[in-house]
Amino acid sequence: MSGLGVRSDDTASLSGAYAPGDIIIGILGSVHSKVKDLQDRVRPDKYTCIDFDLIPFVQSLAVIYTIEEINDSGFLPGIRLGYLMCDPCVYGTKALQCVEHMLSINKTLAVFADNSNFTSPVKAFLGERYSELSIPVAKLLSLYMIPQISCTSSSPALSDKLRYASFFRVIPSDVYQTKALAKLMAYFNWDWVGVVSIDDDYGKPALENFLLDSKKEHICVDFQELLPNYLGFINIEQRITEVANRIRSSTAKVVLLILRPELVEMLFQELVKTNTTRIWIASDAWSMARLVMKMKNINKVGEIFGFTFITSNIPGFEDYLQHLTISSGEKNDFIKEYKQIRFNCSSDQQSEHTSPIACNITDPQEANDDYLLHSVHLTKAYSQRVAVYAIAHAIKKILQCNDTTCSGNTNFMPWQLVDILHKVNFTLDDETYSFNQVGDFENGYDLIMWKDSGDERIPDSVGRFLIKNDKVEVDEHKIPWANSTVPKSRCSKPCPLGTQKNISSISCCYTCTNCSEGYYSNETDQLTCKQCPEGFWSLPGSRECQKWSIWFLEWSAAYSIVVMIGTVIGALLLVFSFIFYILHREKRIIKGILVISCLMKFGLMAVHIFLELMSSNPAKQRQLRKFDKPFVIIGVLTAIQALICIFWMVFDPVDVEEKQSKTQLLTLNRLCTQGFMYGFGAMHVYIALLAALSFGLAFKGRDEETDPIVFSMLIHLFAWLCFIPVFITQYESRPIVQISGIMVSNYGVIFCHFTPKWFKILSEKTLEAVQTPVAPLTIDSDSGVICNFSSGLRESMHSIPQSRFSFAESEPSNWDISSLHLSEASIASFRRRRQRSWKPRRLRPASRNSTIRSL
Repeated sequence: MSGLGVRSDDTASLSGAYAPGDIIIGILGSVHSKVKDLQDRVRPDKYTCIDFDLIPFVQSLAVIYTIEEINDSGFLPGIRLGYLMCDPCVYGTKALQCVEHMLSINKTLAVFADNSNFTSPVKAFLGERYSELSIPVAKLLSLYMIPQISCTSSSPALSDKLRYASFFRVIPSDVYQTKALAKLMAYFNWDWVGVVSIDDDYGKPALENFLLDSKKEHICVDFQELLPNYLGFINIEQRITEVANRIRSSTAKVVLLILRPELVEMLFQELVKTNTTRIWIASDAWSMARLVMKMKNINKVGEIFGFTFITSNIPGFEDYLQHLTISSGEKNDFIKEYKQIRFNCSSDQQSEHTSPIACNITDPQEANDDYLLHSVHLTKAYSQRVAVYAIAHAIKKILQCNDTTCSGNTNFMPWQLVDILHKVNFTLDDETYSFNQVGDFENGYDLIMWKDSGDERIPDSVGRFLIKNDKVEVDEHKIPWANSTVPKSRCSKPCPLGTQKNISSISCCYTCTNCSEGYYSNETDQLTCKQCPEGFWSLPGSRECQKWSIWFLEWSAAYSIVVMIGTVIGALLLVFSFIFYILHREKRIIKGILVISCLMKFGLMAVHIFLELMSSNPAKQRQLRKFDKPFVIIGVLTAIQALICIFWMVFDPVDVEEKQSKTQLLTLNRLCTQGFMYGFGAMHVYIALLAALSFGLAFKGRDEETDPIVFSMLIHLFAWLCFIPVFITQYESRPIVQISGIMVSNYGVIFCHFTPKWFKILSEKTLEAVQTPVAPLTIDSDSGVICNFSSGLRESMHSIPQSRFSFAESEPSNWDISSLHLSEASIASFRRRRQRSWKPRRLRPASRNSTIRSL
């Protein structure tokens, strides 16, 4: 918090505060935040500092108060600590001037090739507040190995002991702060953020480390903007406006500000003009800045979170601030300047810090109030107390102090404190402190949220980040989110369950794609879907896997019942045919049918017809007819089909396989395979050839007897021609299709071949009852056999043993029905050809025997 105040440095006033002592501690505190007209500086003249800042002022008072407390407590028996304070005015070059002044003896700084014996009235330094100033100071002090302890400089660069050998700090490095910031964003799923940082040795390393940590937490940065570190920069207002416009245009709802409090105030003032709200994440530099908390319209900028170093209250410090006095023999120009600002009644010097009763006070230097208690967070100054006690414990050890006295020499070499500080371990206010190997503390941070308090904001602890635990702990019940909902700041919407991220060139920007079959995602924003375990499966876009359902053609299925009923009916029809033919075997049509059936079974005439058609030489025909034997035909046709089946079963026998159903979800079809497809195809081609040949022969010799064969073969061929494309394309229906094809072809034979015979026989019973026998010579057109009903022929026919007609046709199977029809069709065709050469009108009895013999 800054206000009016001008202070010009000269040799006499370069040190703003001083108290004598046996051992002097140097204090670097930028009580003023600017150097006037720095951009116009062309000669190394004196600096004029402006803008009094209450925060570093109170922090310097905390150091002074702790030193006085140590002196009064007898912590160092017989030893009094003094201090010397200089104001760098937030300018690195002036900070070096301050150090040079405090190290000099009689205004002279000696230069040695070996600084082992270098001595100085100041044995240790406290400060500076900003890393931008601590870095050049640490480089200079490392030349003399004079210890420097900072309470707020958190730049990771200062942990480099090769460059800053004598630097210590009672806070963690920004390496941990940026990690905590990234983990906080990840905790709330804010993966699309903006960053505005200061262009100095504090902001640059912090930005670099945050970018690394954010990448580990899968957080993407939409924009990065820099602001100048010097508040007197000539174009700073224009730059503030540019950054504000960039924030407005961004889709990121969370913005990290690694800035000084004064820059944050200027940025917020610009954003309030357009009512721009965001979720702001504060770095430690301004997370407890009362200057920003009390600014006008602070409640319009949005929610503010930040990390601050673990702090506590300084016992008795509040009372000290309400009774500020300068003891005799001491000097403190900063207290004088503060009281002049607070209690001055002059209108040209009034500021926001001016007391309302200022004009009622006669002597401002004698006045006091509790204004500092409400203007600055006093807990922020606790680290100053810890730093002073760290130096005091090191001094106590080097002076070999006990409860009553210190025997060591107070004019020790400053470099001796460095090694002791690395080893010091002390307890303060029931807490134990020590430096790590690089001179840092490793305790952690408090997570704070700025909550509304009237027109201001007040900090409230809502969590913590402990370095040893490496995680952010958030007390969510303490965070009053609007509508009890955590705001979102994401480049892409979250991917729901059952989907996975399809990441674009920016890792936080992605599209959501459904999980494919067999994969699932049961969490939001999964990078990849998980594969289902064995025995389970999932549909596209599933959030879980389900156990497979197994489908197979069960006996209880409707189709199975239909097939069984059809099979029983077909078997009954065949049995009925067999019994019917036996009972009517004396009928003329049955005798012919039985002969034909016999020939169908054994394929007697197939080769006979083939030989007759293929040879026109009667002599050669007689030679070829030697092979016209039933058993030869049966053996050849059966052997061919047997060989096909054997090769089929040997090379790849039928098996059972499970394949995913294309029509039923999450179902495996358990089906019988056909094994070797070439064998399966060869078998069906062979049967098809026999069926086609039977159809051709029956159609060529067509008459009333062969017409049933033609129709039955047509049905057979039609059924299996339909079977082929359906069998190939409808994998799941193969068992049903195959059974249907067999049943249709078999029923075609039953109804087209056998049923007409029943009808004829039953019809003839009625006709024979009313008809009178006609000419002794008739042609049985139904059987295709020329019959002479003379007694000689009847005796000849009766002389044939009944055993030759004692069998009826059994159920035709899918494997041999075509070959049987081939035999029958061959006989019919052969008979018709013989009939064309006969003259049935004038047959003589003498020729009957020759006719029969020719048959």
